[in-house]
Order: sequence, then structure tokens, then C-alpha cells
Amino acid sequence: MKKIFILLFALLTAINFSACGNDKPAQNNKIKVVATIFPIYDWTREIIGDNQNFELTLLMDSGVDLHSFQPSAQDMMKISDCDVFIYVGGESDEWVDDALKNSKNKNKVVVNLMDALGNKILQENHDGHIENDEHIWLSLKNAQILCDAIENSLEKAAPDDNSDLKKNLDAYKSELAALDKKYSEIIAASHGKILLFGDRFPFRYLTDDYGLKYFAAFAGCSAESEASFQTIKFLAEKVDEFNLPCVMTIEGTNHKIAETIIANTAQKNQKILILNSMQSKIDSETYLSIMEKNLSVLKEALK
Repeated sequence: MKKIFILLFALLTAINFSACGNDKPAQNNKIKVVATIFPIYDWTREIIGDNQNFELTLLMDSGVDLHSFQPSAQDMMKISDCDVFIYVGGESDEWVDDALKNSKNKNKVVVNLMDALGNKILQENHDGHIENDEHIWLSLKNAQILCDAIENSLEKAAPDDNSDLKKNLDAYKSELAALDKKYSEIIAASHGKILLFGDRFPFRYLTDDYGLKYFAAFAGCSAESEASFQTIKFLAEKVDEFNLPCVMTIEGTNHKIAETIIANTAQKNQKILILNSMQSKIDSETYLSIMEKNLSVLKEALK
């Protein structure tokens, strides 16, 4: 399906070039930056600040997450025309290589954030084969490293804006570090150290950062939606064994599995709590505000 979008994009590009002739509108002199998902977009927005030399666009702004995203012809045009393109770089971004091959701007700065993270990438087992865990933004420690890579890309595209970008970067990294410290202190002081998810589990980076253990119905962001009886039984027994006060889920999913787990526990009175994995656009929020809310949820889950 993604190949169809790419072919359509190539056709539209050809039509666009042939139709413009000498009537091409005045060029927008702003440096066009495209970020694929909300966390990347929000980090970049913070680094750019009020600098009017940049035009920042969030690509996945329609409510779909990166796992199901299929670029439209309009999306492909945005990528083709931009000066800086920033994306995660995991298996869900396999469409990117073809998009960049058809790019009009061959001098664009391209940032693969998983490449930038290097040996800090975690791996997970998906249906018998090993994949890199692409949920790299769910770590405040990773965020600081990735913001460095983003600032460097903006600096390459706009060398005259170095001082403003660096100043904004340093200020934002201080906020990320402060929240990371807050996570460490609150989790260290918590009675519990175990989370149980009746859902998919994209929070491996977060749990590793703070030494938390977890159990989950599915690894990573598996496409599975039905848990087996054995899985339900196992998770319900773990709730009882560790006297867990809640069963966790992620945003945008129903609570059927979590409810079934609770129904099979001894007490049958656990809460269902939601952690936000930021895999789709979030209106009226920032990366930091969501991570603050996630910390409040963790504090309750680990009490």
C-alpha cells in the first residue's frame, strides 16, 4: 500500500513541475522542518523557540500512530520540499527510504533518531524474531541525547541561528533533566517496583531507566489484540502474588484485557490506570506535561 502512495507522489510531483512553468510563486525563505511524530515535533518546537526563520510541521497529525501510518501524497510533498526531516527510524518507518529517494530537495538534512541513539537502543522479541524497540522517546534520558541531535540538524540548516538554538536547547535539557531526577526520586521512594500491563508494552526504555520490573499481555506494540487464557491466568496470578493495586493500559485502547485480568484475581478490586505512550498527536499538551502526568500515574501504581 505504501508503494502506491509513493508512485502517486511521483506522478503528482511530475504534474506540479510541468504545470508551474514561469508562474512559480515566490519562494518561502523559511527553513522548513518536518517531524514525523508528536514527541519529536514538541522537542523541535522547544529548540526553535520563537525563532521566525523556521517553519515546523508535524507529519502524523491526523490521530493515527506511527505503527499504522501510511503517508499520503500531500505528506510526501512535505517531505520532498523540506530542509530538515526528523524521524524515529524504526521498523514502522520503512516507508521513509522511498520517500527520500523521490525528494525534490536533495540537500535536506535528514535525522534518524535511532541512529543518533546508537548502542542505547533496546531490543525486543516479536513473534520469534528480534526487533529494535522504536519507542525511544519514552525515556527522559534518551530525550536529552535526541534533542542534541535535533539541534545539530537545525544548526546545519541554519548556521546563523546557532546561539539561539543552543540557548533554547540548554534550557530545555535542564527541564528534561529536572523531570528525570523527579522520576528517580519518586520511584526510589515508592513501595512497589512492579508494573503489570493488560495491554501492549511500549515503556521498556522508561522501566529500564528507573529499575522497574514489568509483566505485560503483549511485548512492545504487538498487533495482537486478544490475550490467551494462559496469559490472563498468569497475569492475574502475578497481581495476587505481588498484591498489585492496579492493572495498567496505554492510551487509545479498550480495557477489556485489563478488566478480564482483574476479574480473575482474588480481590477483584484493582484500579485500571493509563500511561500515555504519545504514539499519536496530543492536542493542548507538551511532551513534558504528558511525562509529568505519567509520573503521577506511576506514583499511584507503585504505592
